[in-house]
Amino acid sequence: MFRLCRHLGWGALVNLGYHTLPTLPGIVGGLAWFQRRLETRSLALLQASPGHRVLDACCGRGHTTARLAAAGCDAVGVDITADQIAQARARYGDAVRATFAVADVTALPQAEGIRATNGSFDRVLCLEAAFHLSPADRRALLAEAFRVLRPGGRFVLVDFVWNTDDPSMIRQLDPLGLVREAWQFGEFEPLRRYLRHAEETGFVIRRTVDWTRPVIEGFSRLGALLTRMATNQAGRELLCLRWPDLREFSEQDWRHTLASVDAHCSVGRCTGYVALVLDKPA
Repeated sequence: MFRLCRHLGWGALVNLGYHTLPTLPGIVGGLAWFQRRLETRSLALLQASPGHRVLDACCGRGHTTARLAAAGCDAVGVDITADQIAQARARYGDAVRATFAVADVTALPQAEGIRATNGSFDRVLCLEAAFHLSPADRRALLAEAFRVLRPGGRFVLVDFVWNTDDPSMIRQLDPLGLVREAWQFGEFEPLRRYLRHAEETGFVIRRTVDWTRPVIEGFSRLGALLTRMATNQAGRELLCLRWPDLREFSEQDWRHTLASVDAHCSVGRCTGYVALVLDKPA
């Protein structure tokens, strides 16, 4: 499924994107535009200003870090995966005000070559990445974000959430582990537990923005459309007219992809997508 998404435009960003019904025809131009819409909305919640020092936690390939730097912020992108940071440096290492480092967001003092002392950042952003962490490490992320933020600072956490208090239900909806293996995670955090842990850490919950419909449901609609087209040879030929590289997919590849899309749709019925706007008291 990730191979399919890369052919459809995934590149600098890896997120589901922000989709609304009127914009669905935009798929002809690829997925990247939808991904940038989600990034833009997340940055708007951050309300970072020129001169702010901003931590982009789990920055991946660095696109969001580079956007913050271009807006005049001193942006620090950290990721635990050395290959991701290498790609970020290759893409945006020349950007003024952008710094990248291999670091564990649950233990930032161990970061290479960056200052992550108490109160050293004005803003922290974590965009669609915390779900990869264990429940204990998600609590540690909240604690680290609170520690490095100055009083009055803001943490915007954009993530998948589970719609019940029992996240282990995902094993029933994804019995073959197709979704969990693809995205490399165990369970999504229940929303109520996220909010409770944020308050216990000391944050004030300024807003909880529900983006389930434009993100998860929108992505699922695209998946369903592609599935219908890919179930027969004629539909696949139409897809290949727009994205010729899809011709590398074998019949077995398409079967695996369609099975993965079905599993994602099943899990999606119990999954939410929220942006938590968390402020550190002044």
